[in-house]
Order: sequence, then structure tokens, then C-alpha cells
Amino acid sequence: MWLDAGWQALAADAQWQSALVASVITGTAGTLLSLALSLWILSRVFATSAWPWSVRALPAMLALPHAAFAIGIVALLAPTGWLMRLAAPLFNWQEPPAWPTVQDPWGLSLVLVLVLKETPFLLWVCTSQLQRDDTGPRLTRELTLAYTLGHSPASAWWRVAVPQLLPRLKWPLLAVLAYALTVVDVAQVIGPGSPPTLSVLAWQWLQSADARQMDQGTAAAWLLTLCLMIMAGLCWAVTQGGWPRWVRRWWTSGVVRAHTPTRPWPAVTALGLPYLAVVLALLVGSVTGVWRFPELWPQVMTLEAWSTVRSSPSVLFNTVSLAAVSAALSLLLAVVWLELLPPQWDARLRPVVYLPLVLPAVLWVVGMHGLALRMGLDNRWLGVLIAHSVAVMPYTLIALSPAYQGFDVRLWHTASSLGHERWRFLWRIKWPLLRAALWSAFAVGFAVSVAQYLPTLYVGGGRISTVTTEAVTLASGGQRSLSAAFAWLQWTLPALGFGLAAWLGRPRWKTV
Repeated sequence: MWLDAGWQALAADAQWQSALVASVITGTAGTLLSLALSLWILSRVFATSAWPWSVRALPAMLALPHAAFAIGIVALLAPTGWLMRLAAPLFNWQEPPAWPTVQDPWGLSLVLVLVLKETPFLLWVCTSQLQRDDTGPRLTRELTLAYTLGHSPASAWWRVAVPQLLPRLKWPLLAVLAYALTVVDVAQVIGPGSPPTLSVLAWQWLQSADARQMDQGTAAAWLLTLCLMIMAGLCWAVTQGGWPRWVRRWWTSGVVRAHTPTRPWPAVTALGLPYLAVVLALLVGSVTGVWRFPELWPQVMTLEAWSTVRSSPSVLFNTVSLAAVSAALSLLLAVVWLELLPPQWDARLRPVVYLPLVLPAVLWVVGMHGLALRMGLDNRWLGVLIAHSVAVMPYTLIALSPAYQGFDVRLWHTASSLGHERWRFLWRIKWPLLRAALWSAFAVGFAVSVAQYLPTLYVGGGRISTVTTEAVTLASGGQRSLSAAFAWLQWTLPALGFGLAAWLGRPRWKTV
């Protein structure tokens, strides 16, 4: 047979086709809807009074990890969740309805989580591009010119701004697609269950003690990689202008729409409300004791879950130490990369750095585990740190690149003409001017590290526990109050990181 044992076992399994279809549908829908929603929100808020507020609100949304958000959505949408309790008096429900509102077989709840979580990320990437000195002002002038030609704000945005933004979103969009197609922890919490997505199946097989099932899991991971490569090629073609002729004709047709008043605030508020609801649901869920349906408020409130969290200081230490060190190390490497690497080498090597973004996590984590075994770092903090740094580095580079690429090189020419050395220029001029971008990239890396599930679980061998591994494991086991407490920590730590970054990155004026 030309197929090895792993592929033969995968082909003989009755679940893989349905699981692959579920992965492709949820991943594609989550990516396309996230892109459409982010571009629509930008069309409502860019260059309006809501623009500065929207930019400041994004870090709070990015701070909430995917797994914690999924746990909060379950608390809201489950048959015993808040929304069903609110609707119970209207329909005279005395028992929870037997509706598959979460972990539904169609993957709708998984798509909802992906859209609500990936939209702020794409918005943040777009704002980092629009805030560049060589992009934002020019685009504002071009939009104003389109207004003078009679186009409405929406028509001008989709015809002028979107064609310029899409090519710059190729790597972030590939990262969103890869995550949506291969996510494991969120799919375990809120995704379909029978069968689950192919990434969850692959992870379950890879954890088996049976060598045949491990080979089957590896084959499933490679199948996901093949699907991802095909979809990534389509995504790359679209972002580089490979649109059908009718789309290009619409973009350049010059059709003028009637002016409509722009109301930016509802677009921003609509995205922020689910986050506020999730945070509230996690907070209440962490102190919930007895809570009978259809009562809207728990009958008993208890701090037992937080007592359990307090009795596990090693979990908090592992989370903070891994996140801080991996974020700092990735930031240092990103700065060295952007300072020293020539543009031609940057273009050639950047895809290698981005591999953890565009490869299924179940695949590259297995490779990291094999490397940790050879180095004797499996089940150790240092091995998990290396795995986290591999995952954090691409996001840090994406976060820092727009600010570096938009930096005015004339400042360096002026400083060098005055006889200043490069290190003095970097220390006294460039890095102080990029302070906000540097601290923002650190905060992004910190949040990405806190959210890591598979690298921590697999390379750490279950011995290095973090708030994410505890939250997902407890949510899968049905311990809602304890999982809500760990999920609350999962949100609080990145939020503190973003808050600290905003404070440290604020402008400082010195009087001489």
C-alpha cells in the first residue's frame, strides 16, 4: 500500500470527513465574517469623532483570550445560561430548553466566538496601518477627495481604502484563517461534539498511548495543513488583488451613491457589548453556588472557587513568568530583526518566522515536543518558554513592523549629519519616539503567551500548569465556577499588561 499506517487508519475512521467539513466551514466562515465586520466597522469610525475612542478600546478586547471568551459565551448562551433565564418568563419555562445553543452540530457557536474574537485583532492590525504617518493622512486626503466627487463615506471607503488595506492584511488574515481552521481549546469548549472538528480529533489521537492512533493524529494534522495551504493560497490571491473582473469593475466604476449620515457609535458599541457581557458572566460565574433554573440570580454565592485558585500559586507564577519572559525575549528579537536585517532578507525570512501562525498548532507543537525531548527540556519550564516564544514572536513582529516601517528616516539622516552615533540615536531619539509601539508589542506578546494552550500542555507534559490549561480543562469537565475563576484571571492578566503598556508608552515631555 502506498499509504502508511497513519493515513490508512485515518481513511478507515468514519469521523474524519465530517470533522474536516466542520473545520473548513467554521474556519472559513469565521475568517470571512471577521474580515467583513472589521472593514465595516472601520468604514463607520475612521476619520470620525469615534476614531480615537475606538483605537483606545481595542486593547481591552484583545486582552480577553479566546478560551476565556468561549467560556463566557457558554455561560451566556447555554440552555442554563443568562439569556435563557431572561427568556424563561416570556415562554413560561420551568426547565432549560433542550436546544443545542452551544456545541451545536453546525458549529454556529464556534463561528460566533471566532468572529467576535478575531474582529478586534483585524481592527487592531488595520489601525496600526492607518496610524502610520505615511498612510493615515494620505488615506484621509484621498477619502476627502472622493467625497468632493460625490461619493458617500461608505462608497469612498470600499472603493478607495479597502483596496489599499487588503494587501497589507495578507499575513494577519492568514494567521486568522490558520487559527480558525485549527483551533483546539476553543473548539473543545464551544465547538461541535459528535464529531468534533478535525483539529480536536487530531489532538485526541495524538494524546493516545496507542502508536497507531498517534500516527493517525499526525496524518490528520497533515491533512489540516494541506487544506490550510489550499485556502491560504486563495486568501493570498484575494489580498494581492486576484479579484473577479466584476469586483474590479465595481471598484472602478465610479458609481456615486447618495450621501447618508454616518453614525459611528453604534458600530463600536455593538462590538463592545458582548465583551462586557462575557466579563460580567465570568465574574458572576466565579462566585456562583446553587443556581436553580429559571432563577435570574444565584441563590447562593460562594468564594470557594477563588479559594481553590488562591491555593494554586504555582499556576499564577507559571503564567506570569512565562508570559513576561517570552514577551520580553520576542520583543528583543523583533527589535534586532527590524534594526539589522536588510529588506531583502526580511522579505525572504519573514515567512519562516510566521510559520507558527500558518501551520496547525497540533502539528508544530508535536515538532516542538520532539525537539524538547532531544534537548532534555520536556516537562520543564524552559522547554515551555521556548514553545511560547515560538508562538509569541510572529505576533510581536506583526505588532512592531508598522511603526518601524513608518518611522521617518530623515531623523536618522539629521542625527548622523550632526555626528551622533547610531546607538545614541536609537537610545535618545528613535526608541523614545517608538515607546508606545514597543510597549504595545510587549503587551500583545504577553497576552498571546497567556492564551497558549497546546504548547503548554504538550511540551509541559501536564506538569507546567497555567491559568489557560486549568480553565480549559475545568470547562471541559463541567466545573463551571472554578473554570470561570481561572478564565477571569486569564482576562485580568493581559488586561493589566495592556494597561501597564499604555501607561509606560504614554508621551513624556521634558522641559530643559
